[in-house]
Amino acid sequence: MKRKIIQYLSCHSVFVEMKRCCLLFFCLSSFLVYSQKQKPQNYRRFDERLVHFGFMLGINSSDFTAYQVLDAYQQYGLKSLVTDAQPGGQVGIVSTLKLGTPVVRLRFVPSLSFQERVLKYTFENPDPTKNKDILKEQRINSTNLDFPLMFQFRTLRYNNFAAYLLVGGQYSVDLQSQEKASQNYVNPFVKIKKIDLQGQVGGGVEFFAPYFKFGIELKLSHGFNNTFIQDLTPVSKPINSLYNKVWMLSFIFEG
Repeated sequence: MKRKIIQYLSCHSVFVEMKRCCLLFFCLSSFLVYSQKQKPQNYRRFDERLVHFGFMLGINSSDFTAYQVLDAYQQYGLKSLVTDAQPGGQVGIVSTLKLGTPVVRLRFVPSLSFQERVLKYTFENPDPTKNKDILKEQRINSTNLDFPLMFQFRTLRYNNFAAYLLVGGQYSVDLQSQEKASQNYVNPFVKIKKIDLQGQVGGGVEFFAPYFKFGIELKLSHGFNNTFIQDLTPVSKPINSLYNKVWMLSFIFEG
């Protein structure tokens, strides 16, 4: 029960922090929008269309929210378990539906993302004559098919600029998952589940060119469910749970 409470509070704090950052970002962007001088508008009829399509290119930083078992030191000599975020990328197709008003939209961006995370273990050396700890590292790679569905809340356009917030969720399929692979007990690896559900929050800015719209978007994705598979290997036993966490910076072109 204590572990579940800690996990809930940790995940909740991640989203609270991101929502505060997005709110600040939104306020600052709105201030910049309405502090501009009036200029001729590009792509005037963009907001009159019901549906818009485009494409997305981006980079990401993938990580885990990791929890070790409560007595990992007593049972396995684990002194610390830390995660190291690694860079990756994503590409996708953008579909945006106007929900009756230019300021509220529904966005669907099926995408392919490439992610890598590193788990770093520090074990106490069982040899009392040696003071040096034993360090181990596990690299976990993923190639995901992501299906995010987001509500977009946008400011009213001013000149050729607008800002927006995003809130939604994502269904992910890890094409590189070794969930059902045979374990290698000589050189064991950490298994994670193939399917994951994630919540997402973010924000962005949009710039209107004469014939297309360009957007820059920052988004945080965090898993709802424990994606870790316990198979009782030396690298798995000290772990209680792993939750996917990804920061994504995307560049979006819509016409």
